[in-house]
Amino acid sequence: MSGFYIENFGCRAARADGEAVAERLRAEGLAETGADAAEVVVVNTCSVTAEADRAARAFIRRTNRKNPEAKIVVTGCYAQRAPDELAALAGVRAVVGNSHKAFAPAVVEELLQSPVPKSEGHDGKGKGAPENFGLSDDHSIPPFAKNAKDGAPDEFVSVHKLLQGSAVAILADDRFAHSFLEEAQIAPSGVSDESEDGGRNQTRPNLKIQEGCENHCTFCVIPQTRGASRSLDAAAVMRQVEGFVAAGGNELVMSGINLGRWGRERGMTDEPRTLTALVAKILNETKLPRLRLSSIEPMDWTDELIALMAEHAPRVARHAHLPLQSGSDAVLRRMHRRYRPWHYAAKVEKLVRAVGDGLTIGADVMAGFPGETDAEFEETVALIRALPFGYLHLFPFSARPGTPGWAMHAANPVPTQVVDERMARLRSLAAEKMRAHREKFVGREVECITLHTDEKLAAQSKTNALSENFLPVVVEGRQSANRMLRARVLGLDAEGRLMGEANRPATAEIIDI
Repeated sequence: MSGFYIENFGCRAARADGEAVAERLRAEGLAETGADAAEVVVVNTCSVTAEADRAARAFIRRTNRKNPEAKIVVTGCYAQRAPDELAALAGVRAVVGNSHKAFAPAVVEELLQSPVPKSEGHDGKGKGAPENFGLSDDHSIPPFAKNAKDGAPDEFVSVHKLLQGSAVAILADDRFAHSFLEEAQIAPSGVSDESEDGGRNQTRPNLKIQEGCENHCTFCVIPQTRGASRSLDAAAVMRQVEGFVAAGGNELVMSGINLGRWGRERGMTDEPRTLTALVAKILNETKLPRLRLSSIEPMDWTDELIALMAEHAPRVARHAHLPLQSGSDAVLRRMHRRYRPWHYAAKVEKLVRAVGDGLTIGADVMAGFPGETDAEFEETVALIRALPFGYLHLFPFSARPGTPGWAMHAANPVPTQVVDERMARLRSLAAEKMRAHREKFVGREVECITLHTDEKLAAQSKTNALSENFLPVVVEGRQSANRMLRARVLGLDAEGRLMGEANRPATAEIIDI
């Protein structure tokens, strides 16, 4: 047994956290290996639904069964929400909540018995307190609530000391003072990225620039598991973008837990202070060929941001993801969402009018929110039918402990059978909308970036690609990954992918600034 392995669950931002930990460990010269052979297995969890919790627990139990000698470190949202629950699972050696995820690399290094010297002492004055990756010279951790309520002295403690003995180390509190794990320098990777799931081992890596959320939707556990909104400063963002371009990167995905709120929290003094201004700075001061914005709340799609996308498309990818959740005014009010269905429809109309029909719009939609009536569900169906969605992410409601939705579900649940029927209708509608959107591009040219291609497709002399407006494309001929090109769409295959014939390099390869 040797080395480490990281298993990521959840959203793009969560996976970016896991990859940032991996990059830090690789930078220390530590080996990455498979889960069955690793000395330390990191499980980077999600907790947005009960199913996400179950998936994490199942992976932990499977890992312990197949690799009983492995030391398991659990981090992420589930680790923040229910650390004691996870600490009770066999094989778990440490639980690192999001509040202390800056220290996750130090915990893994210590468990790997890293040759880096560890000091037992600390001057108690904060010297060596963590910045960026959260690693001081002696891997010291400042006081945190778990220690304090157990009677520990209010002083720094080394990771080495914390991990001594047989007890599972738990690092979690509700202050989130050491939660922002600044990314290692991102670059396009040679590792397979067929899934394009937001991880960093990809042609199109993900740069997380914002953490936390203060919207407090009644169904959502994120404010508990990630804390208040915090932003990566503009200088750090610019360094990342410039480094990515210098490494030969072509498409960068910018994400956050509540991306549209970047720069708006108290204490931010440096300019720019809005996402629109940050995007403009990137476009004006770097040669990044393409920037893709990840999910942004409907009301954070300002007129200025929409105009910027329209002006700079396709350098700013014509792809907008606006979480919807429900098309019913009454349900949105119970969810404590900060828009009404007509607000949402107006934003979509503005985007399409400004950017054109090449825009792909996606949304999250939830079925079975407590008390959702048949009439309210039909309002959601009607709104989806009326809007030009290119894809939908569909979810059944999942009651999360500690949220208002937990009590709402206990008082007025939607029967499971009804939820299943509504999900089936939404899946059928989503497939219909997706195919109609993609068929519009038959006979047209789309700008693409080539991805790593699976062996089966490569054997057919074809290449996986993704269009600038977020459509999967299969291009005729063998192409290397990370190449920008134009493809003429000949039709759709049985899986709904665009079948393309490569014509010439994309215009976005050359940027004049």
